[in-house]
Amino acid sequence: MRENFDVIVIGGSAAGLSAALILGRSRRSVLVVDSGEPRNAPAAGAHNYLGREGVAPTELTRIGRDEVAAYGAEVTAGRVVAASVTAGTDTDPVGFSVTLDSGRVVTARRLVVASGAVDVLPDVPGLAEQWGRGVVHCPFCHGWEIRDRRIGVLVTTPNGAHHAQMFRALSDRVTAFVTDPDLLDDTARSAFRARGIAVVEGPVARVLSTDGVLTGVELGSGEVVPLDALAAASTAEPRVAFLEGLGLRAEDVVVNGFRFGGGLTVDATGQTGVRGVWAAGNVTSPMATVIASAAAGTQAGAAVHGDLVQADIAAALAAAADPSVPTGQSTR
Repeated sequence: MRENFDVIVIGGSAAGLSAALILGRSRRSVLVVDSGEPRNAPAAGAHNYLGREGVAPTELTRIGRDEVAAYGAEVTAGRVVAASVTAGTDTDPVGFSVTLDSGRVVTARRLVVASGAVDVLPDVPGLAEQWGRGVVHCPFCHGWEIRDRRIGVLVTTPNGAHHAQMFRALSDRVTAFVTDPDLLDDTARSAFRARGIAVVEGPVARVLSTDGVLTGVELGSGEVVPLDALAAASTAEPRVAFLEGLGLRAEDVVVNGFRFGGGLTVDATGQTGVRGVWAAGNVTSPMATVIASAAAGTQAGAAVHGDLVQADIAAALAAAADPSVPTGQSTR
């Protein structure tokens, strides 16, 4: 079992596997560490992924793993618990040590963080059990499947009115459950009336299901409102605790004054503020879809390879000038 790689990719879903694919095809030695907890695991299918529309998330991961393995990348099950900077060479001073929950310690010249995010859900009994099935959050990811049905929208944030209008484009039977009347201003209420969105104010006591199928919600008053689907906003918190040793922390992702979650700050290529560390997918952008995460992973992988090429050039020039200097080139 090798312990030294050109690149360690932390996370093995769309972003991480896409980075590993382009790196493997560039003849880099790659280790992908995956905890097997993809954010979209509860969903029946991944949508708006051109060429793979509706593919089950587990199937997409299986296909991706087979593809990266064909180019020599190693995929291992596990969780990264710590990462730190190690000494490199004179021509490539960047290096990293990564510790897995199994106790295995591996090193790499570069890191790609694609560890994803965890959805923190509204605290409503019965909601979590239906997450990704009867309870959805994204009109683009799940809207077609619930078109023309009775859709409830749980308005718990200032963005809730917009959320409800997005689902109204998919059905004329939409009900907004407004937990706090201050969340709707006069403009939003007028827009609801104009488009026939019903408004129910007050707390939602629980989400109701029968034989695993969502059937409605029970209000604080005890009244039951029948539904076929419920839309609810989550807060996406990135998995970044293991990066503490590198000094990397997530920043709040705020849109129109509302915090959607957190994410690592990166440049256009996916490079973080720590030299030699790139990031892609939901760990940087909580609203990124599967195909957007895959694209970001590809971009990050390409940038990492380009960075390694520059280091390889520096090593080759140093070796040409003094044959006693270690090249520090690819560990493949």
